[in-house]
Amino acid sequence: MSDVEIHQIPALRSPVMVIAFSGWNDAGEAATGAASHLLASWTDSSTDVVPELIAELAQRTDSGYVFGGLASSRADVVQFALRGDGNIAGQGKAGGVFHGGLSGVAFDAEVPLISRVTQGCVPIAPVHTVTACEGHLVTHLDGEPALVVLVRDLQIDLATPQPALAKVRATLVGLAQARDASIKRTGEFDDAVLVRHIIGLDPGRQAVAIAQAVEVGMQLTFCQRNATAARADLMRIGAEIREALEPEEMTAELAGALNTDTDNQPHPARRMAGAIYVSCAGRGGPHFGSPSAELNIVRRALGDVPLVGFFAGGEIAHQDLYGYTGVLTVFTA
Repeated sequence: MSDVEIHQIPALRSPVMVIAFSGWNDAGEAATGAASHLLASWTDSSTDVVPELIAELAQRTDSGYVFGGLASSRADVVQFALRGDGNIAGQGKAGGVFHGGLSGVAFDAEVPLISRVTQGCVPIAPVHTVTACEGHLVTHLDGEPALVVLVRDLQIDLATPQPALAKVRATLVGLAQARDASIKRTGEFDDAVLVRHIIGLDPGRQAVAIAQAVEVGMQLTFCQRNATAARADLMRIGAEIREALEPEEMTAELAGALNTDTDNQPHPARRMAGAIYVSCAGRGGPHFGSPSAELNIVRRALGDVPLVGFFAGGEIAHQDLYGYTGVLTVFTA
């Protein structure tokens, strides 16, 4: 990686590195090779290769897991890098304000954490298999022209273009690799599903263009944002994390203590040291019905643990770039 900036935080007991970099080289690989997990904020979302770079970065960590999001701004997106003291291998020599690349924090295996993805969309049509495609263009689903399938699934008539296009604009696409078998015909998506926009229709080829390169054999279903489903799924992942961190067996007294904070502090048995929540800029208060509603759901699920986060133009988890999701990561004591 070029322009690698690493700044050690001596106040933290476990090894942590704050990094900012752009591009790739051997020094960058050395800087992240010892990391178990990486919190990353990507500042340049305009490049088409961001998903590939996220996957490559994840492969340079011991766990193969990256979480975070794409920075979102009404103006230029920039990042700040601190100049190190020259004692860390692979360290760059420049500090200041940078355009492009990413910044983040690398954690080693001594920093335990639990991370979950919460989806915000539900399928509105049957699951299809991509049987022919070219890059971002889906030409056939289940052996039929993709545009014919879309028209049937959305129950629209292209002869009346204004209402038809309005419905297409409100529709998204859920994608998953065939091996994941993770798109449900009814109900909600799991974290193996990537939601992408429909970016165009090709009547001449009877094809549908989407904001993701596709492959033959992938699962595809048309979907829409749904506030009720988003709220329920956020509550679900909060409950999963809480259940994972509470004792398997507990007395009635302990169960009551876990539900009531003492001096605004969570009970020690919960073992939560803090949390980071990254949410899509398309969610937030308007989608959930009131300001801070999303964070209030997280708070009810986890209790009064230290919580920070940001709204993103795309959310990062595992080795993938998501959309219209939230990524909740809890650090454990």
